Amino acid sequence: DVQLQASGGGLVQRGGSLRLSCTVSGLIFEDHAIGWFRQAPGKEREGISCISSSVGSTYYGDSVKGRFVTSRDNAKKTVYLQMNSLEPEDTAVYYCAIRRFICLPAIKNSEYTNWGQGTQVTVSS
Repeated sequence: DVQLQASGGGLVQRGGSLRLSCTVSGLIFEDHAIGWFRQAPGKEREGISCISSSVGSTYYGDSVKGRFVTSRDNAKKTVYLQMNSLEPEDTAVYYCAIRRFICLPAIKNSEYTNWGQGTQVTVSS
């Protein structure tokens, strides 16, 4: 079975940083792009980043561009989301998800096939 395990969430003050991890099992990790999404209470799920397979091209949503960085370690089958300069508006449950090979510039929920369980990020003011 394909499994994605997201971790690293927590409580942080405005301006702080967190690094999320997403560890994947049950598939050929190198053949898949990994996206990060988030969902705040009462809001739709938002695609915030994607890193493609092998070459590792990255895409970011406008709301996080310049503050968040995604990377991958194929040996560990893990993707990271380094979140800097966090704001209360970043408070949400963060999810990782996979799709085959490449990212598409518009990071849409419907294009991803498997999802992790989510990790809560809370940014206090």
